[in-house]
Amino acid sequence: MNVAAALRSSARAARGLLLESSLELLPARRVWRHYSWSKLHHDMAAGLNVALLAVAQGLAFAAMAGVPISHGLTCAAIASLVGPLLSSSRHTILGPTNATAFLVFSGLSFLPASERDDMLPVLIFLAGTLLVIAAYCRLADLLQYVSRSVIVGYLAGCALLIIANQLAPALGVSPAAGATTFAGLIAGLIASLPSVQWPALALSALTLGTHLLLRRRWPRLPTFALALAAGALAGAGLKALDLPIDTLPAFTTRDLVPAIPNLSDPAVWSRLSPLVGLAFAIAFVSALEGTMMAKSLASRTGDRVDLNQEILSVGAANLATSFLSGLPASGSLTRSSLNYASGAVSQASSLVAGLLCATAAIGLGSAVGHLPRAALATLVIGVATTLVNHRQLRLCLRATRSDAATLIVTLLATLLLPLQVAIFVGVGLSIMLYLRKAARPELVEYAFTQQGELAAAGTAAPRQHPAISIVHVEGELFFGAAELFRTQIQRLASDTRLRVIILRMRNARHLDATSVMALEELVHFMQAKNRFLLLSGISKDVYRVLKNAGMIEVLGRENVFPGSVKNPNLATRNALQRAQTLLGTREADIQIMYDPSKPRE
Repeated sequence: MNVAAALRSSARAARGLLLESSLELLPARRVWRHYSWSKLHHDMAAGLNVALLAVAQGLAFAAMAGVPISHGLTCAAIASLVGPLLSSSRHTILGPTNATAFLVFSGLSFLPASERDDMLPVLIFLAGTLLVIAAYCRLADLLQYVSRSVIVGYLAGCALLIIANQLAPALGVSPAAGATTFAGLIAGLIASLPSVQWPALALSALTLGTHLLLRRRWPRLPTFALALAAGALAGAGLKALDLPIDTLPAFTTRDLVPAIPNLSDPAVWSRLSPLVGLAFAIAFVSALEGTMMAKSLASRTGDRVDLNQEILSVGAANLATSFLSGLPASGSLTRSSLNYASGAVSQASSLVAGLLCATAAIGLGSAVGHLPRAALATLVIGVATTLVNHRQLRLCLRATRSDAATLIVTLLATLLLPLQVAIFVGVGLSIMLYLRKAARPELVEYAFTQQGELAAAGTAAPRQHPAISIVHVEGELFFGAAELFRTQIQRLASDTRLRVIILRMRNARHLDATSVMALEELVHFMQAKNRFLLLSGISKDVYRVLKNAGMIEVLGRENVFPGSVKNPNLATRNALQRAQTLLGTREADIQIMYDPSKPRE
């Protein structure tokens, strides 16, 4: 096949994938068909509550990521406007989040400060593209194999990193230059403790106290925004007394759109390679947050959500923000929960919140310059503490050793390694532990009872013929189980009296290339010792794998006996007859009996 033909074939496959996909371009239209003024009232009230929180959090997350403050507001606005158009969830709110903001801060630390703003849109575009591809390839189903222990440990580690990162501005000191790990942040903080500014410390205490009081007494109020406003008023008072108060930089409407890098510059492409791994990490975390939030809200409302549709909405939001913002978009736990609690009935509440965030981004540029960094950093610390779920931590530590190991390793990796590496360390470990559990096929030697029925050797009579062994194989035979399967059969074959092994594989599943190679090695091992290996009861799927791999010829067609639905023991009887033919004996009395009223093995 030439290159042109290969390209045409790939294009046809891609077109078929898109046509077969169940993703919709405007799933919210089903909700809006029966929309009413009453529903609009609920959505507008919820959107207002969400916008008050989104504006404050947008500023906080932009400060955390080390990008211009305006990018937090524009990301909250654009993601809230684009995301709901493609989302199947009525309550999910997209925008900047703790985890993705700190991923940006940690992942772009290798770039000079002057180049980070230029490369950030490219990073977000890559992440958005990966999410859209994942949605159309329906990869959301794979996220169910990510252990919750990984997520709990990762979020706890992110919370500790965020707190360590924001303690410096909360105390009025300069953060450690270039520090992105927990140890580096804490070491830099300890070194700067002698220069703590008491006005910043007092302002942080006042803001935190206001936030805690409001959240306890009036939890339905926009406590985050009100506490930030109180901090701004207190900061203005301290500044009037000529006390040193560090405030956020003001911005204008010109600063709202990020700078797009010049792609004709070779230096841009040289910096692109390190961003690919970071883009994968951002896409992965965004997909996790978006789908988890949608599932969590759906469990409360009874709605049915398509997780691939949710990934598509997150991907589209990131593609939009790559041109019009400067932070990755993901599913926000706090804002989505607030949206649901505020009585939102459709995706229109997200649109209302997005419009209000856009209005704030245009009109509050100069006012942002009056917000103290210490007050904002304190509120970020407060939000970070909500990422630590103490009940889930205890559950993961006490459930199983595998869960405890996964949580601890993920937590330590998050604190000690770059975040884009840490998340995949946790996922990799959880998959390895899962495969270790799954890759344990059960091999039980069977014999015939006096009634002619197969039973485990422990409950049946001794072998009717010492040279023949019937082994019942049950479980997964994928690559993780291949070596264990081969060594167990070889151990059984160490009996010098044994000449024929019949593998009864009716309940063996998921044979792959690795297990076929192990089976081939086993056949050669048996043949070298003038012994025989027979397969009985194999399913159609297993037979197809063996045929495609050329193993039927290696085993010998006369030594392979497909299973029978009507009589599960028929293949074993035929295999036993073949074994007696190979041995030239008729000593074993074959009486295969099958009672259809009994449950099949």
